[in-house]
Amino acid sequence: MAKPKPLNLQFRLEALAWNIYVGGLGALGLERASRWGAGIVPVVAPTSSAWKTAIRNIRMSFPNESDAWHRDVRKESFRELGRMTGEFAHMPTFLERYKSGELEFKGKEIVEATIGKGAVFIGGHFSDWEITSLCLAQVDPTCHFTYRPANNPIIDKYIIETRAAFGLALQAAKGQEGGMGLLRSLKKKRSIAVMNDQKYNKGLAVPFFGYDCMTADGPTRLALKFGVPLIPITGRRLEGTQFVATAYPAIPLDYAKPDDPQTVYDGVKRINEFMEARVREAPGQWFWPHRRWPKDAWRKAGVM
Repeated sequence: MAKPKPLNLQFRLEALAWNIYVGGLGALGLERASRWGAGIVPVVAPTSSAWKTAIRNIRMSFPNESDAWHRDVRKESFRELGRMTGEFAHMPTFLERYKSGELEFKGKEIVEATIGKGAVFIGGHFSDWEITSLCLAQVDPTCHFTYRPANNPIIDKYIIETRAAFGLALQAAKGQEGGMGLLRSLKKKRSIAVMNDQKYNKGLAVPFFGYDCMTADGPTRLALKFGVPLIPITGRRLEGTQFVATAYPAIPLDYAKPDDPQTVYDGVKRINEFMEARVREAPGQWFWPHRRWPKDAWRKAGVM
């Protein structure tokens, strides 16, 4: 197992600030906390390099749109991030909305059909992706989720406990240790859930918005290895704090040739095509600050 980080003074001070922040958001109530986050994050974001990264990514992906449109999409993307920070303190409310039917999960019958058989669910950083995870966890409580641990172990513990409270009890940190956990789950015919829209330098160079970027091939390889469906799930904000999550039909894979490099490449390519289509449907709801493409792509597109 990974050796825990020592709880130094910096971590304790960060955790204190985090607890004050989260406690304040919790006291505001869901609607106000969401609006507050949406208001404050776009104001703070321009001080970070992520602000510049986002606009370059947007300009490269939508070259025919105006500068004003590009800036509006960037601002909305950071608003979404802000809303998410405000909403995380109110996940129990979304759990109640799911149980009452107010939070809709379209295509959940697709998930239900995999229980006891196994599947590889893939998602992306769309809108408040924690709510999408919540929906999946309610339908398949044995699903094994992956996550990237927070640098601060105190904050990381809070995140894990919050997620466990709405059903994400099976979490694996990314990396070798987490990968072994995913293999064990699939061997037991339990499903796994991973994000598949981030840069992964050990993956494959596959087009995304017309430019090659390193994309994780692990989810595709696992689906092929275990002969299980590769099912994308995303979420969309409708208005305010109203959401809908959607499970889509499985991405086609050539299971007759699971070890063929072309089979794997084709699967990853279809994943990127799926993700691109979802981004185009609601550009402001994707997390553009990811360093998704190499700088060479920015230079080629003339945005750097």
